[in-house]
Amino acid sequence: MSRSILDEAHIHPTIRATISNDNADIVAEVKAAIAANPVVVVGMAQNPFPRKARTVLSAAKVPCTYLEYGSYLTGWRRRAALKMWTGWQTFPMIFIKGVLIGGASDLQRLISNGELSSMLKAES
Repeated sequence: MSRSILDEAHIHPTIRATISNDNADIVAEVKAAIAANPVVVVGMAQNPFPRKARTVLSAAKVPCTYLEYGSYLTGWRRRAALKMWTGWQTFPMIFIKGVLIGGASDLQRLISNGELSSMLKAES
């Protein structure tokens, strides 16, 4: 799979640093959490789906690290950096051993078919 991203050659040199540094701290924070934890859920306040994902993980006795960024009314610019980085447009963003698996319904599907357990047992 290849996601279409504007090639650096088509971005004027004077704005490359601006693009590169835009909310880079939030992406770095999520990357650090992913590197340090087998299961990471990234969400936002007021959205019921991050809570659903954490409830499902808890019921499956799978500990997770949760990162929350803003709400429907705040933090959308910072969250946009995560959406551009991952290509995933909704929350939660769930990472299992560094792999973005999608959102709450995708997590439920992996639990139901036994794949989550396999992913957690697999060597990194």
